[in-house]
Amino acid sequence: MRHSGLRICLLLLALTFAARPAAVDAQDRPSVERVSLVDIEDGLLVRIHASARVPAYTEPVRIGRGGLDVTLFNTSRARRVRVDEARDALQDVSLEPSGNHLKLRMTLADGVQVIPEIFRDATTSDLVVALRSRPAAPSVAENTRAPGSDNGRPSTAGERWRLDTIVIDAGHGGRDHGAVANGVREKDVVLSVAKKLGDYLESNLNVNVVYTRETDEFVELRNRGRIANEAGGKLFVSIHANSAPNRSAYGTETFFLGPYRTEAARRVMETENRVVLLESDPEHYDRLDEDALIRQTLAYSSYLRKSEELADLIERQFEERVGRNSRGVKQAPFYVLWSASMPSILVELGFLTNRDEARFLASDDGQTYLASAIFRAIRDFKEQYERGLNLITTD
Repeated sequence: MRHSGLRICLLLLALTFAARPAAVDAQDRPSVERVSLVDIEDGLLVRIHASARVPAYTEPVRIGRGGLDVTLFNTSRARRVRVDEARDALQDVSLEPSGNHLKLRMTLADGVQVIPEIFRDATTSDLVVALRSRPAAPSVAENTRAPGSDNGRPSTAGERWRLDTIVIDAGHGGRDHGAVANGVREKDVVLSVAKKLGDYLESNLNVNVVYTRETDEFVELRNRGRIANEAGGKLFVSIHANSAPNRSAYGTETFFLGPYRTEAARRVMETENRVVLLESDPEHYDRLDEDALIRQTLAYSSYLRKSEELADLIERQFEERVGRNSRGVKQAPFYVLWSASMPSILVELGFLTNRDEARFLASDDGQTYLASAIFRAIRDFKEQYERGLNLITTD
């Protein structure tokens, strides 16, 4: 028994040291270029923007009173690094070199308890730390005030949640034509609809619109989510057009991130994800397996609920205001939706393989109707969302 226990101890010791990667030359180490904070409904996401994949890291370790440390092994700090100003659950956040490694140090505000979790972003080199807050119970006096307000004025936290930046992603582009049928190219249709939608949003909602592409250029899928995150996006809308072997198939459908539940959803997902074969590093997506999807959906659960709400509003607008055949709201693990830290949807405007629908999608009237339908859905979603934050007052 003694020898058996010794062998177990030695094995555990060996595994402990094996978990730490060997030292790496400085020029080969990834560097952290930015630390950004993103609000979620029940806390904050701390996104660690890395130049390359971090070899290994620890789970968040509690240090002293209110402190959390994450060690990034064989990782350095970039010469010019941007760190967002701490807020809400965080009193302070910093990066500190520790030999060949780097420590992310977070100090929690007084009275705040969090459940920390760290995971790799699915389509970038980033790491994400989720800090799900459990604030101390409010006093009776605090309970009498309207949520998200201070004497009738919107709180700073509430203002940060305002949907003030919307990211529009025109699918495909450049050497990636997307679906091509009946003389119509998907990349042309979706770019036109994206620009019309952006014009409506800027003119009528007073929001900042960010495009992942404004010209006929090729943008890798993982970079589309990065563009959205870097811009501080609050909503991500990816626009596409469909195709099918059955040329009689027609209608719209809107997706949010999750496991596919039908064969039709799987076919659409595989078609849209196939673009990675044109990218510089297709193997980058190999790790996006079922386990990664489960982790992502759990981490972004609050975003997924909002994504589903917006998807439903869009499909209703397509059906009731534009007279399109709605094929409904669906889930599928689209690569383009994986890395956007915000409510995100993918819209399929219709089937280019259907002659009548292709003609409608290629027409200026058809594109105008579809863009205005998406705009109305976003407008209604924004109003409902901000009313829930007490940012809209009614007479």
